[in-house]
Amino acid sequence: MSETVLCPKCTSEFTYEQDGLQVCSQCFYEWNPSETPSEGKILDSNGNELQNGDSVVVIKDLPVKGAPKPVKAGTKVKNIRLRPDSDHNIDCKIDGFGSMALKSEFVKKA
Repeated sequence: MSETVLCPKCTSEFTYEQDGLQVCSQCFYEWNPSETPSEGKILDSNGNELQNGDSVVVIKDLPVKGAPKPVKAGTKVKNIRLRPDSDHNIDCKIDGFGSMALKSEFVKKA
């Protein structure tokens, strides 16, 4: 029996090989196992690597606890700070909301 390969996107153990690629049966992410991403990289929704100080755009409306309105899709966020050790791996300030943490899967690089 082969060793279990975890999905790099959702960390599911339910993956399989198809046409030389690994495929996750939970989130349907496909990747080449020979091109393993280096640890600590934070990727946006399109797979672009994010860096401290980058600007990003929110891709969907995000509800905010305690706020009467959500962060709207298309909101540009400047000067982000990355936190690779957290689930919400982007720290930022958004006009009208203040400081908050975002998940990198809900933003794209501007």
